[in-house]
Amino acid sequence: MLKFALFGNVYQQQKSSAIRLLIETLQRHDAQIVIDEGYLSFLLDNSIIRPEELKATGDAQPIGRFADFAQVSHCDFAVSIGGDGTLLITASRVGSRQTPIVGVNMGRLGFLADVSADDIENSIDALYRGDYSVEDRALISVETNGEPIEGCPCALNDVAILKRDTASMISIRTSVNGEYLTTYQADGLIASTPTGSTAYSLSNGGPIIVPRTGVMVLTPVAPHSLSVRPIVIPDTSQIELTVSSRSHTFLVAIDGRSTKMPEGITLRLRRADYAAKIVKRSGTRYFATLRQKMMWGADAR
Repeated sequence: MLKFALFGNVYQQQKSSAIRLLIETLQRHDAQIVIDEGYLSFLLDNSIIRPEELKATGDAQPIGRFADFAQVSHCDFAVSIGGDGTLLITASRVGSRQTPIVGVNMGRLGFLADVSADDIENSIDALYRGDYSVEDRALISVETNGEPIEGCPCALNDVAILKRDTASMISIRTSVNGEYLTTYQADGLIASTPTGSTAYSLSNGGPIIVPRTGVMVLTPVAPHSLSVRPIVIPDTSQIELTVSSRSHTFLVAIDGRSTKMPEGITLRLRRADYAAKIVKRSGTRYFATLRQKMMWGADAR
């Protein structure tokens, strides 16, 4: 008997049939299902789950709920129901427990969440056949020399250092392994994993990095000098950042989760001690996905 923890986001009502199909497919396999409390409220309010399903009836497994994933007993899989943003949130909630994450794509792009709504039954059946692989994806860990960081301090995609309230740039003094690199005069700086190289970093001119390559990318956001370009460094490196700003504060965004920080503190970025485990269907190929999502070779005329 496998146990699944479901994480999700609020959807339009027309997507409810796919969510219901997922739950019924898991129930058909007699799976144990526990659902994030906030998401469960949405499913109940929209009659996607019936209240009686939360109680044991006959041979049917009752659906459980949780507020803190760390307090849930062993789960075989975490299921992210949404787009890539939902999967990033799921990865932060799973944290160091390293539960394999299945991404069901209800969004648009879906680089990480690659199970389509039309393929839910086949994909769940494949899990029970063992017809899948699990990829270890590197995370970036963030530490400070004083200010605490709320929530999970690790990013599957990227860590962004960004200006706040004013139009003025910020200065980001950057060292790698204790050696001074440069002081970025820019709107911000993105430290990206290979997984996140197709996200915010790419939109700022960063390179696409194949997952599990063993590097990180530093990409400036709107730098003052046009000669400043993204740089690729080994993910064994430790990066130190010290920020100064006219507003005396700046933002640290960890996979989009922003925290305000005072200037002058030192941020230390390095590869985390654990990896996120992402479930991939057999036959999934990275370059094929890249071609499709980036529409390479497509003629829009």
